[in-house]
Amino acid sequence: MGWQTISRLVRRVNASIALIAPPSLTQLVLRIGLATPFWRSGINKWDGFLQLNDTAIFLFSTEFKLHLPGGPYSFPAPEATAFLVGSAEILFPILLVLGLATRLAACALLVMTLVVELTVAWHNGMGLGTVVARSLD
Repeated sequence: MGWQTISRLVRRVNASIALIAPPSLTQLVLRIGLATPFWRSGINKWDGFLQLNDTAIFLFSTEFKLHLPGGPYSFPAPEATAFLVGSAEILFPILLVLGLATRLAACALLVMTLVVELTVAWHNGMGLGTVVARSLD
């Protein structure tokens, strides 16, 4: 097979895939899939409009700690932190699904994931090596 034959075959395969799953539809499905866990976590932190539930405030004030060298450290201003996290877990998935400021939303959700790993993973007895190894699976 020559390069031209391979090139034609690759173009046909790409065209077939584009017919079956247009890029815009594929991107929307992926954005919805990535946004869903953050949205569900955010919804669980609220009792009503701008009304945090007691569990979210309790977790940020007593349970959640940042496990950094020299720590663990409590979150500063737990009520404000819970409010900001709950708001971000609602706002950024919406932006991601709508396709608005997707890079900002994706970066913010990535940072939130890193903080969750630093908060929950070490709390459950996992070190940085375990967190990195699990993220590579």
